[in-house]
Amino acid sequence: MVNDRTRRVDERIDGQDARRPVIASAAGFVVEGSVGLIDRATVFGLAATLFLLAVVIVAGAGWEAHAFWQTPLVALVLGGTLLTTVMAVPGARFRPLVRLIRNAFYVRTRPPAELVVLLVAMADIARRDGLLALERLAVGLNDDFLRRTMRMAIDGSEAATIEAVARAEMESVDLRHAAGAGMLESMGRTAPVFGMIGTLIGLVIMLGRMNDPGNIGPGMAVAMLTTLYGLVLAHVFCFPLARRLTHRSSEELLCRTITLKGVLAIHAGDNPRIVEQKLRAYLPPDALGEGSLADAASVREALRSRLVTRDRAHASEPAGVRGEAPGAGVRRPSDLEEAA
Repeated sequence: MVNDRTRRVDERIDGQDARRPVIASAAGFVVEGSVGLIDRATVFGLAATLFLLAVVIVAGAGWEAHAFWQTPLVALVLGGTLLTTVMAVPGARFRPLVRLIRNAFYVRTRPPAELVVLLVAMADIARRDGLLALERLAVGLNDDFLRRTMRMAIDGSEAATIEAVARAEMESVDLRHAAGAGMLESMGRTAPVFGMIGTLIGLVIMLGRMNDPGNIGPGMAVAMLTTLYGLVLAHVFCFPLARRLTHRSSEELLCRTITLKGVLAIHAGDNPRIVEQKLRAYLPPDALGEGSLADAASVREALRSRLVTRDRAHASEPAGVRGEAPGAGVRRPSDLEEAA
């Protein structure tokens, strides 16, 4: 019977997904793993810019476009930019540079509207079944911040303690993100300088060969390439990625603020409608439709059905497969199963 109810809930969710896709997405918070979708806008913008530069170079230079690539000059601009950044930035902050750049190409947070719907659904579950009913749900959340704050609320921590710990973590994250974006901005300011240094070196070499007029044109062209490399590195890579990381940080802090306010409202036992009104203030006017409470109800049923299904699958596994003693950690899904 439970499987039939689960199937009916899934069918209702699938049927509403085309009209309100936030339902299935919000329910997707309860999966193992992390959110890591490729940001298509960032990838497309970078690829389109490089393609545009390549088209212009090929159209202007024809078969001599290969002359725009000079490995020693690329090494001068790129290597000089990285090495001066190493000098200016502590090593502990420079090491995560690759991870910071990778994060700019991935979406690490869910849309705030999905988070609001999920929190309203969790408030409904807590109000109907008690705060402890969220305990097993918190284990499967793929949002680390939401899982930690919810665990503190379930464990009976004071609201002031929950907020203090969460605020401290948010400030720490903000400082790390600001340091990463600042490092990329520093590289963006340094790259054109090394481009100009390379140009000056090329001009000195060219002037030393003035006795051969045939070398003036090619020498000038090669000298100007380092300026081009520095500008491309700064304004195609460093500055856009720094702004993207800053935008990512703002998005993450908004989601964490919504999460904190939602968890505190759930901890206080607020009505789901009150929780929705509190969290709606952080969203644009058209982010949530009029049927957001209905969305939350659908998400609530989806979460309950998934918990029941997961508990049954977990209970059917041998103790050795679960890595625990027989009977350990197995809880009866009584209240949620009956409510589903």
